[in-house]
Amino acid sequence: MELKLTEQEIIRREKMEKLKEMGIDPFGKRFDRNSDTKKIITEFSKYTLTKEEAEANPALLEQNKSIVEGMNRVVKIAGRIMTKRRQGKAGFMNIQDKEGNIQIYVRQDHVGEEAYEIFKASDIGDIIGIVGEVFITNTGALSIKSSQYIHLSKALRPLPEKFHGLQDVEEARRRRYVDLIMNQDSKRIALTRPKIIRAIQRFFDNRGFLEVETPILQPILGGAAARPFVTHHNTLDMPFYLRIATELPLKRLIVGGLEAVYEIGRLFRNEGMDATHNPEFTTVEAYLAYSDMEGMMDLVEDLFAYVATEVLGTTDIQKGDKIINVAKGWKRLHMVDGIKQTCGVDFFKEMTFEEASALAKEHHIDVPKHFTGVGHIINAFFEKYVEETLIQPTLVYGHPIEISPLAKKNDKDPRFTDRFELFIDGKEYANAFSELNDPIDQRERFLKQLEEKELGNDEASEMDVDFVEALEYGMPPCGGIGIGVDRLVMLITNSTSIRDILLFPHVKNK
Repeated sequence: MELKLTEQEIIRREKMEKLKEMGIDPFGKRFDRNSDTKKIITEFSKYTLTKEEAEANPALLEQNKSIVEGMNRVVKIAGRIMTKRRQGKAGFMNIQDKEGNIQIYVRQDHVGEEAYEIFKASDIGDIIGIVGEVFITNTGALSIKSSQYIHLSKALRPLPEKFHGLQDVEEARRRRYVDLIMNQDSKRIALTRPKIIRAIQRFFDNRGFLEVETPILQPILGGAAARPFVTHHNTLDMPFYLRIATELPLKRLIVGGLEAVYEIGRLFRNEGMDATHNPEFTTVEAYLAYSDMEGMMDLVEDLFAYVATEVLGTTDIQKGDKIINVAKGWKRLHMVDGIKQTCGVDFFKEMTFEEASALAKEHHIDVPKHFTGVGHIINAFFEKYVEETLIQPTLVYGHPIEISPLAKKNDKDPRFTDRFELFIDGKEYANAFSELNDPIDQRERFLKQLEEKELGNDEASEMDVDFVEALEYGMPPCGGIGIGVDRLVMLITNSTSIRDILLFPHVKNK
């Protein structure tokens, strides 16, 4: 295939060849750093002034310059050239590393004639190493006066224009590496996500939970209601699903006596894509023996408050134009009460499926073939009329048994289960149960799911005989929860799309 190059790309390749002629590897060698921009700025920022402050108070400027010079700090840093301006035998440039960017001063009589020629020929995007002293310029700016200029890697493609960057959002997601160079907010999110995950791990570790790993390839579809990706194992000659949940393997570990387990893992669902859904996503699922739904309510309140405080230093989170407060004390709302409050329908009253279907029709709600009970219609009412009204953290409990095949029945009203979902700003963030540990009831629930599958619900679970057998060995009363890590990252970073908090989201080919 013929390589079509732009004029800039041709020029950069010519410069690459000139570096080779000078005996310099265009793609560099090891360079040992002893500092970075964040460390330097943190140490010296109290001595910097704005240009206006420097002009208004020259005595303070001179004092600060002399203090910094007295420190005699020689640093070795590396980064990408982001700006460059040169006049005669001296010039300034800004280089960027993971932590930020800093100004570099380059003079021919400091770095030598050959190194200065390399500096002159350098391009925006090239990666360089600098050895030099920290100093304050006459305009009060923190800079590094280079004594050595080392070429490390040639950029053969130009970066997007500084003030325009990657304006096409899809292109930014497709070429995340360029987006991270040009967009500081993308870099902020990339650096924040692992802090959130580490905070989640610390929270569970500190409470005695064991972090485990379970299979991604699973022979039986279960643990959630979702359409799977299907693959085939050649050696075993068996079909497998990419897991849609980690629930059933984790509960087997509770049967085995591990008592408190969690997994942060990737799930895969072959469904639609929008601002909060991606085909592969990350959750944390946790199971605690001898707990229940209310124990999980307390746990998720503690977790969100802990993570927000660890990462942001506060439980008040900016989400668009709203402030979401995740401090303990969240509202707890029965699903049926929520429906009654928003549209006046009381599903606590006994009614037939036909009567519920008529109410659905009155309220412009479809009743597909696989809806077999009043509970399906209750859930449809909730999704249509209640979800979007829940802005501050709200724990919605009382899910109908028809949509909760893995949760215990409620003792007082067996039409409902001991299950809750967490909603924030109209979106679901977590799903939790008093886990069903009755193997006879569990088998019957699986059979009901098979009936739904035959009626066209391709998200229904399959019969997991081994899981039922595991329960027959005895599982203690247990609380379990699944939390969407990506949505938590979106909340804490004030992001509007899941594809902005994933480094490599799925996008269509060009």
